Amino acid sequence: MQANNFKTVRNDVQALLQQAQDLFAEAAAATGKKADDLRAKGQEVLDQALNTAQDAQSAVLQTGREIAASTDDYVQSNPWRAIAISTGIGLLVGLAVGRCADRY
Repeated sequence: MQANNFKTVRNDVQALLQQAQDLFAEAAAATGKKADDLRAKGQEVLDQALNTAQDAQSAVLQTGREIAASTDDYVQSNPWRAIAISTGIGLLVGLAVGRCADRY
């Protein structure tokens, strides 16, 4: 679910940046009032892309904080289980790295 939201945000930001590039390219070829209007519209599009990216960043930070808080709560309430899980994960990672090192 989160991955789809982030892909959508990324696609939206990319589309907005492409639109801004097109506007600035057109403004470079234009002169006078039309060029000024195109530059202003391009700046608005860039501001919108920046706001979208900042909103996504805020959502990621909030999600990270929630995950960290729930992990901390779990470790506080189940310290030995957390130690056993982390030891098991460390053992699996060590075995995987050892096998990869043997190949080279």
